[in-house]
Amino acid sequence: MKEIKKNEGSVYGDENAWNAFINQINDLNPTKTFVLTDENTKQHCLPYFLSKTQFDKQPEVLTISAGEVHKNIATCVTLWNKLSERGADRNSLLINLGGGVVTDLGGFVACTFKRGIPFINIPTSLLAMVDASVGGKNGVDLGSLKNQVGVIKNPIQVILDTEFLKTLPKPHIASGLAEMLKHGLIYSEEYWNSIQHFDVTDKIKAKDLIWESVLIKNKVVTEDPFEKSRRKTLNYGHTLGHAIESYFMDVSAKDSSKKELLHGEAIAIGMILANYISHRLCSFPKEKLDEISTVILAKFEKVVFSDEAIEEIINLLIFDKKNSGGVIYFVLLNDIGNYKINCTVPNDVIRDAFNYYEKI
Repeated sequence: MKEIKKNEGSVYGDENAWNAFINQINDLNPTKTFVLTDENTKQHCLPYFLSKTQFDKQPEVLTISAGEVHKNIATCVTLWNKLSERGADRNSLLINLGGGVVTDLGGFVACTFKRGIPFINIPTSLLAMVDASVGGKNGVDLGSLKNQVGVIKNPIQVILDTEFLKTLPKPHIASGLAEMLKHGLIYSEEYWNSIQHFDVTDKIKAKDLIWESVLIKNKVVTEDPFEKSRRKTLNYGHTLGHAIESYFMDVSAKDSSKKELLHGEAIAIGMILANYISHRLCSFPKEKLDEISTVILAKFEKVVFSDEAIEEIINLLIFDKKNSGGVIYFVLLNDIGNYKINCTVPNDVIRDAFNYYEKI
């Protein structure tokens, strides 16, 4: 069994992970057990989950609407009320069965209900497996602004079972792959070269690459749990990526023709932009910039940005969580695996990055 043993947030992979889950439930002996799903995971993942687990009393299922647009305080209020109405106490357990929205929001609900109840993450999307469910970040969006409210607290346990990936449409596989590509860029050229050929249908190799991605994130998070230094590298491509994602989430914006992007689709663009900025400001090699751009665009559809959209995205940067005193900080690369944190970037260089992206 693949495992990362920790005081909090231990991660278990492969089929035998369910034994660790059952042992954990027996040790906890919760007064009540709740499973949080969204509409999709209730239909496609809950039956498999129930077939792999053993409970003296079947857990109560809480279901939210699917999609990033529902990752907000209003959904939390609904869940807090449901937990209260169903008699949840401080010794109850919340199991988050779903993608990044479910694990982010469910973790936040658990951390704040009665000042904190235990929770377990069982990610069902590739994005949640390699990113959202590991590292202890829990939270919700504020309107179209990403992850503005939250806390850092690890789940009791994370269970990874790649069988859940069978339920995912291809765009959602690609969305998770973006975070794996990021891990390669910030960590090692060897992993970057390996992950370019990720194929979810090659089960054995896919499992190994997913687990290696989890190991990379865990190593970074363990070294810097509260994001004072190295953990900031996990935000590579996210400063602009989150602003792009927020821009496309805002349906009230003037451009009514725009289509909401998945998280990984926005981050893929953000990484190309960050690579270009790294080339301009940190001498990131031009040949690697172009090679990486080609790899990413082979996996993600190109998006068109108007001049007005670019300016709105630049304005959204001020809401990035890494900002301090109104200064916007970027993570940049000198080379693959060689990072530089707390970088400031002139707006004209950001505009040039979008121009590079447009002309690739």
